[in-house]
Amino acid sequence: MSEVRTKAALAREAAATLNRLMTEQKNEALLAMADALLARQDEILAGNERDLARGRENGTSSSLLDRIKLTTARIEDIAQGVREIVELPDPVGVLLEAFDRPNGLRVEKISVPLGVVGMIYEARPNVTVDAASLCLKTGNAVVLRGGSAAIESNRTIVGILRDALATTAIPADALQMIEDPNRASVDEMLKLNGLLDVVIPRGGASLIRNVVENATVPVIETGAGICHTFLDASADPAMAEAISLNAKVQRPSVCNSMETLLVHESFAERHLAALAGRFRSANVELRGCARTRELVPWAKEATDEDYATEYNDYILNVKVVASLADALQHIRRFGTMHSECIVTESGENAQRFLQDVDAATVYHNASTRFTDGFEFGFGAEIGISTQKLHARGPMGLPALTSTKYVVTGSGQIRG
Repeated sequence: MSEVRTKAALAREAAATLNRLMTEQKNEALLAMADALLARQDEILAGNERDLARGRENGTSSSLLDRIKLTTARIEDIAQGVREIVELPDPVGVLLEAFDRPNGLRVEKISVPLGVVGMIYEARPNVTVDAASLCLKTGNAVVLRGGSAAIESNRTIVGILRDALATTAIPADALQMIEDPNRASVDEMLKLNGLLDVVIPRGGASLIRNVVENATVPVIETGAGICHTFLDASADPAMAEAISLNAKVQRPSVCNSMETLLVHESFAERHLAALAGRFRSANVELRGCARTRELVPWAKEATDEDYATEYNDYILNVKVVASLADALQHIRRFGTMHSECIVTESGENAQRFLQDVDAATVYHNASTRFTDGFEFGFGAEIGISTQKLHARGPMGLPALTSTKYVVTGSGQIRG
């Protein structure tokens, strides 16, 4: 039997045990995981350095290296995220609805685990811990398949977490990692109906497209992040600058960073040149429309291909628009339904933007960088769903549950 099928079968068997555990038992296991991450962080950093060294030798981009890189501070943040998940209510076993039928049947709707979650993702090792913690808290076993660029980091982390679980009520087999780096292992996971209950892809557009197009296992789709910030005519210049810079520069390698800045023409005439200078000082390459290049002569030309690209890098498209309607039209054409922002002092324009933009998260006067499970108080996230079925936006604990109807009778039969 292949590695993929063997480990998925072990996870399936462990899921039956998980389903019977109390909240306290799951929380104790998560605390043991958090403690182990901190106690053995030297091992994690050593494995991470092997990934980074290999990446540098292979010419990996600086933005991808940043997504792979772990530091003591980042490991502490990851462990803190696990502890925050412990403090959150357990969404499993919650009575969601109850009613009595005229024939005397009592019908109750309760939340239950999804079962076994297959997680397919790329470079960020923190996803390994986030996915494991969220799944185990919700009584789900999880099969992880991370990208080869972070395989040493992920292997080390999973080994540490499984060691921690071995001392708790959660069976270590509830956490599995596929180590085969070949794409065939991903393709096999996508067809494991009966072993995996759902697959969640997290990464670039090509990864997500492959999963969505080829999976027979149900998929919760997370989307690429072509995020926009629209500076309306009435935008406060200082606020517009702070939000725009944060959305692009604070961490450009992640999916909630801004890829295109839309600027109302009247705001652009007054402020775009100065704002562009701030981006230039932050080493951001600007690509703009014709009007942008008139106001910012050093900007390069932006094409439709640029507007449709998730850079995850120090590159920013800029487009000057004549109206809010033009901004909305651009977002409808190029957006990925992830995160969109309007900076404006007009309540009417803000309300129209928030209502008309079809995205998982929309913002008025705040950076798109807040689209994050940790920032939303979820402890962590297993991904940011851009679909509309079951879950949308940052997916925390409730998104990893399904429902079950429990019907109690006294001998009723249907006529």
